[in-house]
Amino acid sequence: MGLLQFLDYAGVAVFAATGALAASRKQLDIIGFIFLASLTGIGGGTLRDIILGAPVFWVQNSLYLAVCIVTATAIYFAAPLVEYRYRLLLWLDAIGLAAYCVMGAAKGLAAGAPPLAAIVTGMMTATFGGILRDVVSGEPSVLLRREIYVTAALAGASVYVAMALLGAPFAVSIVAPVICAFAIRGGALRYGWTMPGYRHRFGRPSEDAVPGRHK
Repeated sequence: MGLLQFLDYAGVAVFAATGALAASRKQLDIIGFIFLASLTGIGGGTLRDIILGAPVFWVQNSLYLAVCIVTATAIYFAAPLVEYRYRLLLWLDAIGLAAYCVMGAAKGLAAGAPPLAAIVTGMMTATFGGILRDVVSGEPSVLLRREIYVTAALAGASVYVAMALLGAPFAVSIVAPVICAFAIRGGALRYGWTMPGYRHRFGRPSEDAVPGRHK
């Protein structure tokens, strides 16, 4: 399980870095850095464990909190040296998403969740921390931007669960979905890939159909 453990710590560290970078854009103090880094780093995993009925991972192992604190402190001093902080935030978020969608799906399967539920836990683990970060920091939400985000986590978690069920070698079943999720999210950032947006099938609703509107 060494590779999964490394992936877990790496996902927390990278997501914590994105939270700290968001704090730097808002010019918060060191406590604000640590708060946003911790919220982002452990938010998705906390939701996963609550849903699975498992012990919350950072309560059992406080090293995860230490990772968030150390990462936040490092970014606090290093952020002024980073010119394009927002782009870095997005790419670090893509790395964290790729690692955490696999980690979340693996923990779902290990907890006895059926395959579809494990895919959902992987998706939530990878996206919820970033969503919390954007809401709290007042950044444009990754969930509401047009380029692909949740879909990348869904794809990575799905590939992991499929390969695990098919009995693929352990290292391959970890690395392949991470690459898949990062490639999709990276393509969205680099080339603006999007999913088709909703369009009203029958044109715009008439004014008569809008409550409170009269001719």
